[in-house]
Amino acid sequence: MADAPLRFAVVGGGQISQQAFLPALGRTGKAEFTALVSGDPAKREQFGRDHGVATWDYDQYPALLTSGTVDAVYIATPVFRHREFAVPALEAGIHALVEKPFEVSGENAQAMIDAADRGGATLMVAYRLHQEPGTVALMEAVRDGVIGDPRYFTSAFSQDIDEANHRGQNGFWGGPVADMGAYPLNQVRTLFGAEPLRVSAHGVRTPGRSFDFEDTVAVTLTFPGERVAQFTVSYATTPAQGFTLAGTAGSITSDACYDWGDDVAISWTVTDADGDVQDHRHDPVDQFAGQIDYFVDCVRSGAEPEPSGEEGLLDVLALEAIEESLRTGQSVDLPPRDRARRLSRSQVRTIAPPRKPEDEDLTAVVTQNR
Repeated sequence: MADAPLRFAVVGGGQISQQAFLPALGRTGKAEFTALVSGDPAKREQFGRDHGVATWDYDQYPALLTSGTVDAVYIATPVFRHREFAVPALEAGIHALVEKPFEVSGENAQAMIDAADRGGATLMVAYRLHQEPGTVALMEAVRDGVIGDPRYFTSAFSQDIDEANHRGQNGFWGGPVADMGAYPLNQVRTLFGAEPLRVSAHGVRTPGRSFDFEDTVAVTLTFPGERVAQFTVSYATTPAQGFTLAGTAGSITSDACYDWGDDVAISWTVTDADGDVQDHRHDPVDQFAGQIDYFVDCVRSGAEPEPSGEEGLLDVLALEAIEESLRTGQSVDLPPRDRARRLSRSQVRTIAPPRKPEDEDLTAVVTQNR
């Protein structure tokens, strides 16, 4: 029925599912948790007992899709398995909310988009900030000319990742560029309203750490209109985040722009050409509940989500180019692309956040931070 809760299967019972998605799932009244798909027997036993849901091993996934017990899947496996689980669901007409980054190649990303078209299902990338009120207000202010013509963007985002976490040993697509760099990359693409034409990257490995990739990477992107963006991401420092966006008539800075949690207030400061300062602080919201609420509304109305498969694909294409630049030591050119879809305030959701579960509350998870 049109107003019945959307029945979700959660595919991958790791930290983001347990700490963020599942606490949010019932807070909108529009969705419910009905199945867990996991390769971990301990998680299946615990979730089945605590939540009263059916649990399925990965090799039972085809049977789940034909069981008639789920309407949608939330895919939170390691990124290189997104296509594996999204395509059969979408082809079966089951809607899919897929964590970012979307996949490990443009080919795999396009395969998910094509599967959604074949199955007539809704496909959305889990860009939770696209429903967050402070982020959308920032985008609209820049569009409205608050700093004139945006000319450059610089950002940093880092944390101290435990090498034993799955992120630590899965190469580039488990590393900081794909995992954390997706945030400043998506942010600047949206702020500039354009796609990068050239990327270059340089990475280093921190002495004493055992990641199987460069754990600290600096990226430069050139955009149409002779605009430039830079960001640095790391898995081997104390946590840090922030950006500066400078334009012809002012600048915007933020040191609370990418994170989530019950105490996270997205905020940013505008300084105009005369040096006058205006602070913008937005109350914490449940970013994951907002994303779920918006996704369900798109499913019910038949509307294509703004963070569609195309949005995920465009980030993946830039990430692929960054990977190539790291491998070759050369700049990599991207073909000109354009995306007409933009964020709008109709996407904003302001659902109050719950208490964020502590790491020790999680079941059978090697948590990401040391």
